[in-house]
Amino acid sequence: MLFTEPMSPLRVTFARLCRDARSVLDVSQQQLADAVGISRPHMSAIETGRANPSLDVVARIGDVLGLELEFATRQPLVMEPRQQRDVVHARCSGYVDRRLRAAGWTTRREVEVVHGRSHGWIDLLAFDPRTDTLIIVEVKTRIDDLGAIERQLAWYERSALDLARALGWVPRRSVTWLLVLATEEVEAAVRINRDAIRSAFPTRSIEMRMVIAGTSPAGSIRGLALIDPASRRRDWLLSTRSDGRRSDAPYRDYADAARRLTSRRAA
Repeated sequence: MLFTEPMSPLRVTFARLCRDARSVLDVSQQQLADAVGISRPHMSAIETGRANPSLDVVARIGDVLGLELEFATRQPLVMEPRQQRDVVHARCSGYVDRRLRAAGWTTRREVEVVHGRSHGWIDLLAFDPRTDTLIIVEVKTRIDDLGAIERQLAWYERSALDLARALGWVPRRSVTWLLVLATEEVEAAVRINRDAIRSAFPTRSIEMRMVIAGTSPAGSIRGLALIDPASRRRDWLLSTRSDGRRSDAPYRDYADAARRLTSRRAA
């Protein structure tokens, strides 16, 4: 009987991360191997979870693909930020889901996207049977790399209609929305990338609210708005200050939101 070493969860996770990032960036396996300084067969083994790359190779792959790699110990103080990050994104995603369903939309969260050996997950797909409109929703807690976000959304857009039909939906039009946690940190990133964001995401919160209500055509394919998962306001899609909002963001930065949202849940 032939025994093989079981693949560790860490190797499998890193393998999937490499494949997904390379697919989003439209980089071939050979190009990535050349940039990292390893052979293509070794790169292939890494992407299938069969290889056990050194930390140096992992770091070089991360640099080439623009990945943020973190190593966490089991000490509670080190693990806490990672747990909080998951909680904040989950709160935001669940909040958007509940709001859309309350408005009469059918939703599906964490929709898997498969392209060859690459996998990704759309945060949320929403369909309105009244207007046959599909919304592809990507939820972010920060805006660190606008170009990477655009490439990610383009990948999702290529697959979304087929995924919607597989769910039994028959959309006649689709839009893509980037919904970001409302923090001063995000406002600063929006201000810095103001022109690029206006070009890439021309639809704003007012038009997006009309789409949800079914009182307006879908408009431009992409839109951007801010969200506060603790808010009970009727108009839950918030404008950025660059688009005319006068009030401060409800949170200072990601850490502030994580602390306050987590404490509210515990309470």
